[in-house]
Amino acid sequence: MKIINKFYPHALAILGFVLVSVIYFYPVLQGKQIFQSDIVQYTGMAKEQNDFRATDHIEPYWTNSAFGGMPTYQLGAKYPHDYIGALDDALRFLPRPADYLFLYFLGFYGLMLVLKVDPLKAFFGALAFGLSTYLIIILGVGHNAKAHAIAYMPLVIAGFILVFQKKYILGGLITLFATALEINANHFQMTYYLLIFLLILSAYFIYKQVKEKEYKSLLYSFVTLAVGGIFALGANATNLLATAEYADFSTRGKSELSFNPDGSKNTNSSALTHDYITEYSYGIAESFNLIAPRLFGGSNNEAVGRNSNMFEFMIGKGVPEDQAVDFVSGMPTYWGDQPIVAAPAYIGVVVFFLGILALFIDKRKIKYVFLSGAVVALLLSWGKNFPLLTDFFIDYVPMYNKFRAVSSIQVILELCFPVLAIMGLQSFFLLDKKLQWKALYETAILGFGIIVILFFSKSLFSFSGGNDAYFQESYGPEFVNALKLDRMSLYSADLLRSAFFILLTAGVLWLSIKDRFAQRTAIIIVGLLMVSDLFFVDKNYVSGKDFVSGSQVEVPFQESPSDVEILKDTSHYRVFEVSGNLSSARASYFHKSIGGYSAVKPRRMQQLFDYQIANNNMEILNMLDVKYVIQTNKEGKEFPTSNPNANGNAWFVSQVILVNSADEEMKALDSLDSKNVAVVNSKDFELKNTAFAKDSAASIILENYKPNYLKYASENAKEGLAVFSEMYYGKGWNAYIDGKKLDHIRVNYVLRGLQIPAGKHTIEFKFEPEVVKTGSTITLISSIVMLILLIGGIYFERKNRFKIVD
Repeated sequence: MKIINKFYPHALAILGFVLVSVIYFYPVLQGKQIFQSDIVQYTGMAKEQNDFRATDHIEPYWTNSAFGGMPTYQLGAKYPHDYIGALDDALRFLPRPADYLFLYFLGFYGLMLVLKVDPLKAFFGALAFGLSTYLIIILGVGHNAKAHAIAYMPLVIAGFILVFQKKYILGGLITLFATALEINANHFQMTYYLLIFLLILSAYFIYKQVKEKEYKSLLYSFVTLAVGGIFALGANATNLLATAEYADFSTRGKSELSFNPDGSKNTNSSALTHDYITEYSYGIAESFNLIAPRLFGGSNNEAVGRNSNMFEFMIGKGVPEDQAVDFVSGMPTYWGDQPIVAAPAYIGVVVFFLGILALFIDKRKIKYVFLSGAVVALLLSWGKNFPLLTDFFIDYVPMYNKFRAVSSIQVILELCFPVLAIMGLQSFFLLDKKLQWKALYETAILGFGIIVILFFSKSLFSFSGGNDAYFQESYGPEFVNALKLDRMSLYSADLLRSAFFILLTAGVLWLSIKDRFAQRTAIIIVGLLMVSDLFFVDKNYVSGKDFVSGSQVEVPFQESPSDVEILKDTSHYRVFEVSGNLSSARASYFHKSIGGYSAVKPRRMQQLFDYQIANNNMEILNMLDVKYVIQTNKEGKEFPTSNPNANGNAWFVSQVILVNSADEEMKALDSLDSKNVAVVNSKDFELKNTAFAKDSAASIILENYKPNYLKYASENAKEGLAVFSEMYYGKGWNAYIDGKKLDHIRVNYVLRGLQIPAGKHTIEFKFEPEVVKTGSTITLISSIVMLILLIGGIYFERKNRFKIVD
């Protein structure tokens, strides 16, 4: 009975998380799926990989459907012995995206229990964390990997705290498995931000234990965390090693080119440019969005309704009422510093209020860890608006310059403040009534003070957005004036809304002081206020209308007339969709495309587009075997154009141009006769012979095609150099001539080249990444060790517990 009484509150909490998750995303109960824009793009790029896996029942690890060819390491490749992935699948048993919302709740609940919070408060705290607006909106747009990584952050933090609290076995096991799950989520930017917070947390415990001269305990903690970290990394070795290998090949790797596409000197020393890294920088004043959601207009697609100035403007212009209603359902009211915002990063004003309360009354020093984490995250999220700190991190902090969208570090703040909020709520009811009243009074004065200052600061803002000049030119000054008036209305309305929620929260706590509410009742009401505040804001941005039938998600693209026409050609070739440039995966769903959609696209392919294709160098499309180009006419109607000059799958050249740098490689492409000449960087590749020839009957024919296997029949009376219209990736692709493995080289900046002896030969290219084999071995060993540690940990925990009972 004691066991039941001990665990039933947690069972109820978990059941509550399940119910809230499926209720919030209720269309999943109807078999519908959320339409996520990023996942649509992923589906397009992964189509060939998924089809091959379904038919051949093996993993290709390579796809030719995106960017001319790339590894699938960041496209959902499935690796051998991924037992942590299987554990994650078991935890995510709900339909997507309810599964990620459930993980948000579950992880945060675990952290609350470690912080000695009772189940009821921990339950509401978990809901407040999971319903933080940014965490919901990333589910709406399809940033699943980001959501996945965020969901496991609280459990990793919980494990660290337990270890430093000398609970080495339990804390070590939680750290081990939570970290393994965190890494398995495969969003290294979020994991990197978590590491920044863990450094702050560790510094606090190190200071504390050094001050108390507990050096032995500190050593045990470090050893425990190190063991957990090593095997967590080992359990994800395949993905980590493959990602590290591919990183230099991707746009996250440093460019070898010393000049920009416009010919100017490339002075950037990092993999990503400073402007690219800081493009999404949070405005300093915009930070108050955290407590009033639409202070800066909300989003780029905000519904302003019938009572808006924009609605009156449209009606005044003679627009029919139904059209005006439709028009004002998505207005660009956002006027902050970021280019595009799908929703404000709102943490909840009740959460903020209770977090401030914690700073006044909670006696645990660990509150300063979470406060520090929130402050550091906020300062770094300002990016280019706070260059002193941002530039230091970009220039001197390892790996920081590998990530863009610095504003997303606010996820740490969005984790820390709900922790503070529940600490505040917990501590409030431990005080005597006199101190309760003093703390409530001070917090209310501060909360209302901020609201009042913001309200009377309204005149200091222009309410002008970055795109207003375009709107004025397109729609006239009256349109922009109406837009500004609506922005002002949203500013005032949301400040009043926040003040109302502060008043309600303070009122409930005051009534509990006056014994008008029992403690439990007050906690439930405050918890409901905290959750409802966030819930109604979230529903403005992600709701049932975002769900569609399962078939629309599973088959997000429909064949266009151009696709139908092109697909009549069943040979092996590539397609270039001009309107998509290199930022759309639509063509990848139907064809082998040189485009795609990825934050880690192949760097050299992107450069080839920026330096050559964008300048209308058709010879580049020829060598990439772009046989069809999908274009759009003036009326917006697309049509396919055949390229009769495409080089085909492979060909012999009669001349080689040797260059000594990437700069020379790129410049040589400006006027390259790709059918007869190949460019080779002699600094990277050595050619034993540069005198090649081809007779008039020389040929190379592709006989068998699979994503990870290509077979050709070649014939040439003389020794020749063959160019294959396939992306060069030396860390996986192997070349064989008549079954004998031989080295191949990179030619024409991105393609494969191979010296072939005279006569008839069978040429094979096989994708055989050693990194997968090595990583899988490490993963298997680490997983076995983790299982042993788990069994051993459970045994010793039970043994120690029985000793205590005796």
